[in-house]
Amino acid sequence: MTVMQAEVRIGALWRQRMDALREYDVVRDGNVFRAGLAGSCVFSSEYDKARVLLGNLVARYDGVAFDSLFPGTEITNDGGSCTALESCHTLSATTVDRERLSQEMYSDLTLVRGVGAVSERHLKARGYRTIGDLAGHPKFRSAARQVLERLTRADPHDIMDLVGSRHAKSHPFALGIAGSFEPEDYVFLDIETLGLFSRPIILFGVGTIEHENLVVRQYLLRDICEEAAALTATVEQVSGDHPALVTFNGKAFDLPYVQDRLAYYGLGAISRIPHFDVLHFSRRRWKGQFPSCRLSALESEILGIARVDDVPGQMVPEFYETYLKTKNCGPLVPIVDHNRQDVVSLALLFFYLLGETCGHR
Repeated sequence: MTVMQAEVRIGALWRQRMDALREYDVVRDGNVFRAGLAGSCVFSSEYDKARVLLGNLVARYDGVAFDSLFPGTEITNDGGSCTALESCHTLSATTVDRERLSQEMYSDLTLVRGVGAVSERHLKARGYRTIGDLAGHPKFRSAARQVLERLTRADPHDIMDLVGSRHAKSHPFALGIAGSFEPEDYVFLDIETLGLFSRPIILFGVGTIEHENLVVRQYLLRDICEEAAALTATVEQVSGDHPALVTFNGKAFDLPYVQDRLAYYGLGAISRIPHFDVLHFSRRRWKGQFPSCRLSALESEILGIARVDDVPGQMVPEFYETYLKTKNCGPLVPIVDHNRQDVVSLALLFFYLLGETCGHR
């Protein structure tokens, strides 16, 4: 069976199964414990507002054509065709102090196997201030020279593995490695799905830095059978000239989800590139300071962004279901807006944290 034939069959099957898509609970406002359960809950006030919004959208956009509401470009590739939307956003990328970050890493003796926090203090008291100094130590010289070689080679993958083997995933060094890339190297990814794993992705948001602006390209499915085309377009952008991936909870959700859908269609996989998950760094920086470390909460607390007529991510399947059943494009509006803002906020928060970690002081 070809990809195109599989698209048609899969689309028909999913249109029949849309009624059973709900995978969340509606909880009382302020129930922070329940709301923290991996995005499986929606506050009652959010739910009520979303239901009212859905009804208003259906009434407002009755009879409005898809192309007039979403004046994008139809793209065609080996997976089929889908709609590509593009928007441009002003963004100031962080200027990284690479020399400071390098000095801090060379001064971290715990990057050397066998050296812990206590032994580091003892070694520094004896004059071993850097890993270079430790290369002359009778006990640690072999391990220290191996670390020096890896740091000198400056391969981002290798240094990420080194930092990950000695520190937590959220350690500032893990984020600081992003400073070895130029802003144009980053690709920001966020997806909207019809639920948890093994369900179709209906919208892909991909952001890149171009001419000192954030350009967001969104690949939108007019029908579920267009998923393979949107996947192909996304992979081409993520696996192209951009060697660093940035997501929010993407290591646990977005990237495995995309890889799973690629495998479903037999379309290969996204190549291995350095991946910076902003959720990990956000939790390290703000856990306990704010009730939630969800992207929507942090963009409000840190970036001062207030969304209007937003749809909770968990309710996206219901809005998309309404679109498929009624052919009314209105329910797609907040999905597209939500995804676009997620990509923009992701980029802003990433550069904010990067500036705190290794920006010029």
